[in-house]
Amino acid sequence: MAENSDFLKPSIPKFDGYYDHWAMLMENLLRSKEYWSLIENGVTVAPANATVEQQRIANESKLTDLKVKNYLFQSIDRSILETILNRDTARDIWNAMRVKYQGSTKVKRAQLQALRKDFEVLEMGESESVEEYFARTMVITNKMTSCGERIEQSTVVEKILRSMTAKFNHVVCSIELSCDVTTLSIDELQSSLIVHEQRMKGQLIKQEEQALKVTNGGRGRGRGRNSNSTRGRGRGRQSKENVECFHCHKLGHYQSDCPNWSENANYAELDEFKEEMLLMAKTNDDEIGENWFLDSGCSNHMSGNKDWFYDFDENYRDSVKLGDDSRMNVMGKGNVKLSINGRVHVFTNVYFIPGLKTNLLSIGQIQQKNATIVFKNNCCKVYHEEKGLLFATYMSTNRMYIVKAEVIAPRCLQASKPVNSQLWHSRYGHLSIKGLNVLVKKDMVRGLPALKELDENCADCLEGKQHRDAIPKQANWRASSKLELVHSDICGPINPKSNSGNRYFITFTDDLTRKTWIYLLKEKSSSLETFKQFKAMVEKESSCSIQCLRTDRGGEYTSNAFNDFCSNHGIKRQLTAAYTPQQNGVSERKNRTLMNMVRSMLAGKSVPKPFWPEALKWATYVMNRSPTLSVKDITPEEAWSGVKPSVHHFRVFGCIAFVHVPDSQRTKLDSKSVKCVLLGLSEESKAYKLYDPKKKKIIISRDVVFEENKGWNWNRISDKKQNQSSNDVLSDEECSTSAPANDNEVQAEIDMNTSSDDSDGIDFQSEVNLPPRARRPPQSLNDFVTGEELDQLHNLAVYVATEDPTSFSEAVKSKVWIEAMNQEMQSIEKNQTWELTSLPDGANVIGVKWIFKTKHNEKGEIDKHKARLVAKGYNQKHGIDYDEVFAPVARWDTIRSILAIAARESWKVFQLDVKSAFLHGELSEDIYVEQPPGYQREKNKVYKLKKALYGLKQAPRAWYSKIEAYFNSEEFEKCPSEHTLFIKHKPNEVIQSEEGIYISQQKYAAEILGRFGMENCNSVCSPIVPGCKLDKDEDSDATDAREYKQIVGSLMYLLATRPDLAYSVCLVARYMERPTNMHLTAVKRILRYLKGTITNGIMYRCDTDKGFELVGWSDSDYAGDVNDRKSTTGFVFMLGSGAISWSSKKQPIVTLSTTEAEYVAAAACACQAVWLRSILSYLLKNQKICTQIYCDNSSSIKLSKNPIMHGRCKHIDVRFHFLRDLTKDGTIELKHCKSQDQLADIMTKPLKLDAFLKLRSGLGMVMKRMLDQGLVLLSQVSCCRLLGLAAEFLQFLLCLFQFLCEYCLACLSSIL
Repeated sequence: MAENSDFLKPSIPKFDGYYDHWAMLMENLLRSKEYWSLIENGVTVAPANATVEQQRIANESKLTDLKVKNYLFQSIDRSILETILNRDTARDIWNAMRVKYQGSTKVKRAQLQALRKDFEVLEMGESESVEEYFARTMVITNKMTSCGERIEQSTVVEKILRSMTAKFNHVVCSIELSCDVTTLSIDELQSSLIVHEQRMKGQLIKQEEQALKVTNGGRGRGRGRNSNSTRGRGRGRQSKENVECFHCHKLGHYQSDCPNWSENANYAELDEFKEEMLLMAKTNDDEIGENWFLDSGCSNHMSGNKDWFYDFDENYRDSVKLGDDSRMNVMGKGNVKLSINGRVHVFTNVYFIPGLKTNLLSIGQIQQKNATIVFKNNCCKVYHEEKGLLFATYMSTNRMYIVKAEVIAPRCLQASKPVNSQLWHSRYGHLSIKGLNVLVKKDMVRGLPALKELDENCADCLEGKQHRDAIPKQANWRASSKLELVHSDICGPINPKSNSGNRYFITFTDDLTRKTWIYLLKEKSSSLETFKQFKAMVEKESSCSIQCLRTDRGGEYTSNAFNDFCSNHGIKRQLTAAYTPQQNGVSERKNRTLMNMVRSMLAGKSVPKPFWPEALKWATYVMNRSPTLSVKDITPEEAWSGVKPSVHHFRVFGCIAFVHVPDSQRTKLDSKSVKCVLLGLSEESKAYKLYDPKKKKIIISRDVVFEENKGWNWNRISDKKQNQSSNDVLSDEECSTSAPANDNEVQAEIDMNTSSDDSDGIDFQSEVNLPPRARRPPQSLNDFVTGEELDQLHNLAVYVATEDPTSFSEAVKSKVWIEAMNQEMQSIEKNQTWELTSLPDGANVIGVKWIFKTKHNEKGEIDKHKARLVAKGYNQKHGIDYDEVFAPVARWDTIRSILAIAARESWKVFQLDVKSAFLHGELSEDIYVEQPPGYQREKNKVYKLKKALYGLKQAPRAWYSKIEAYFNSEEFEKCPSEHTLFIKHKPNEVIQSEEGIYISQQKYAAEILGRFGMENCNSVCSPIVPGCKLDKDEDSDATDAREYKQIVGSLMYLLATRPDLAYSVCLVARYMERPTNMHLTAVKRILRYLKGTITNGIMYRCDTDKGFELVGWSDSDYAGDVNDRKSTTGFVFMLGSGAISWSSKKQPIVTLSTTEAEYVAAAACACQAVWLRSILSYLLKNQKICTQIYCDNSSSIKLSKNPIMHGRCKHIDVRFHFLRDLTKDGTIELKHCKSQDQLADIMTKPLKLDAFLKLRSGLGMVMKRMLDQGLVLLSQVSCCRLLGLAAEFLQFLLCLFQFLCEYCLACLSSIL
């Protein structure tokens, strides 16, 4: 029975490029087969020692996976399967398809952004049906849902109701009034709209049927009844019993009601665009013949053959709509001559429509030529009042009237002599053809023929005469809704600066209402942040979104940050063409009008020019309440807010104002008012903004009495208050120097001309300052960036926009930072860091704040957005909120020592990062913090911390205690000499490696170069010039100390893996208090050296031939510091093939001899050796022999071995004689070495290039190069040797050349 069943097996869905649809069908198929677990969980793999049952389950899982793969192979095309690399399991194939066609999260986010834009601009077309529009809307909605967007049905319903065409307005209104839109489903709305659409179509069909129906009787004449009517007035009704259908020729119904009729093409309509409509009869003949159809629904004569036209006008354009609702373009018009029954008739204004298969004659157009058309007895006759019968035609079998006529095609038999217009144009010095024809027409010269227009443009005229196209005086397009178009421009710099240091202002103007907003700027770089504030304010105020922004091409508008912000928020950009500020005329004219008003107001009351921002704000406030030609009969403020503004509070800017003093702020005999100057209105209060010139304070008050005809005397200064009170007031005649000519003058934007100077810079100062004298830099600084170039680099650094928010209010506007804060709160809650409680009496509560940081990976790409909740630890009090805060930190010497041992023993090194490490530290004190912003649960509650929080003073200590307790529980031992070193001895668990361990800071070095603009500098071979001696250079001008400290601080952190930079960096660090150009030049040279050696690092090899004993080198530079004559101590310790510890430091005392300097350096080196020996012994690398320290000074070595205190060493401090005890005990041993073999020499003085390269390679430093996708380490020793051999070879060639020259000269002389 099962084999003979008629049940059809489900077909396997084929992948057609639409992944979401295919995945839904495929998932349904696999779930029905109970195979979906293979896609979710993968194939079950049997363990190593599997039982029989486990092996059976694994085999069944593999067999089922093969079945699922079979389904996928049949569903996916071969060309797509070949692009999938991993096809081992069905889950691998499924994941590959999802990644390939659905994309990653970033791709979904970009797709969702585009879909949101499509959803916002979605509107129903005029010819679109309800079902088609619903289908298009649901396609976009489903795509958004698949990309992760959650859309409620009410949102889709409201969007559809808003975007319906005008003919559905009454339907939409009835639905909104009768139904609850929030609970109305999409299907219910669609069914309701379809019913209304069908009803509207039925009414339209009946109207068209009545308009085009022709019957013998059916209309009454005037009042009363006629023989065929059933009513006394209006239109009579006719029974359908005698009506014949034009389609099936049956009685009882019309053609529109015919059940066999599927189309409704027999009507013509005129739409709102006034396009020409025609009722066109189609024939089966595909070729254009000489048959012309008489058509009553055709508005013009029409033909599709261009060869038949006389006086053809090719520039005429129009469009017509056919009966099947299709459109055709009219490509010209002219006259056509037809020969009908031997008589020639001229039909004028015939449309030429390419592709028209049938020739049409309009009955209406024929009647306009004083012709009478008579239809009688199946015959159509056309009469003229003077000429009589023009032509006649009989009705055809398909009830049409066809006129058969012969077309008289135009012919040209004229012979003419060609006239070369280009030749006469060139003869007359490229005079225009129009001017030449004037000479001919008015007979001003002889011998000049009539000329035609040139077929092509004259290249010589374009080169010599071309001018710019005229700028239209009025815009061709205006916004139809708020914020559909916003104009913006920056004006400045303005001199002098304002009292707050502002030099620019930016304007934003709405195109529809022409309301203007202004913001003051200190620098142009803050325009993006200002635009964000403006966008948030106006969109919330108007409930509309900014759709388009029109600006010029200034760098502040075209930066990557500005473009990314606009693209992410769906804001279209309109930028002006180069050198065409007229295209941003609204903002340009607005800036000019504002500045004219500001100048007039400042001059009207002699207000000082630093108060220009207050005058600008008042001018903007007034302009928004002034008439403009762009908005008819209302002000911009009313057009924006819908409320008619009131101006009863307007006062003269800069006039005298007496401010009432409250009783609480004065005594019985004090004055009850203060004389101030009006500066406009307060932005946050319903009050005036005033300025007290005596106390230099801003006052906000509403209790003010004005004297608008008087102003403050800003130029006179009086010591006595009595004279000051009587002489401070000036009349308008005394203080007004440039008042406006007409106070009632209307400020109209369209009357203002554009001036590019207004936006480039405005200078209020009348004094003319001479430019500074040009200064030529010295020749030694040609290779470095100093002076003005350095200032330009500072300015470039200032304009770099930061995308990280600085407060919670900024971060809450972005979904990315909201998710980051949620993750931080989840981590805190999961870790049980706190508990919500009430604040005890007398307890101190600590505030918290959010810190936001964008993390980047090694490629510079965004890795993640990190939000950290930090406690305000500076509010903590010692003894109450914390006691001990010390926490040990690992030293670099310890880390390098471990790496050297690991490389020697071929250990594998792992590194890890504890996420939110400080949150794991447990507190012993009672600490209470506020609830974080945005996550307040209950009012008047605080959090009591169980564990540490970032920002607390005891947080590092608590974390160290936590990790120390964990290591102790896991039987780790803490090193007594290094409290951050924990060791657990487990032999026989060593993983071998091939090369060793290489450490470097290449990424950090690249960040340093990029941060200070040195990524494209020229590299040098050494970090400091040989023999260079730096001093304080007190006679030179100081440079930017802040930047200097930033560079030196960054280089200090780089010394963890770069011992070759130790001396040069420590040298320039001595002058951070007051750096000069000389010091900055030395720092720039270090950066240039870093550019050439950015990949350098230390290599700890595992197969080195050297011993594994700790070896040190000690050296000093006697009196190397020019200013205080102190020496420099330098030492290096090697373990295996690389250096593990080094130092370059100025000695704390002034030594009297080189012996003393070397002895002090050796003592410091010995102390470091003792500490390193203790670390190595704890790592089971005991130093069985004494540690050897090489020194190139024999006297110091002897002094360390001589226990007798004599006159040469008695002044040396006792602490330095610790070296003698170590030498006596056999802990260390000083040995002599040559100066050229002294590795510590690189730590004490600038060396020549060959010596520097030799010692640098001796420290174990190598360069990393990527060759053939493999890591190749090139030792710099080999490079030096190759250079030396090359130099010796060149010298040999030079000697050989000299010898040959001498030999040839000797031979020549002997011959002569």
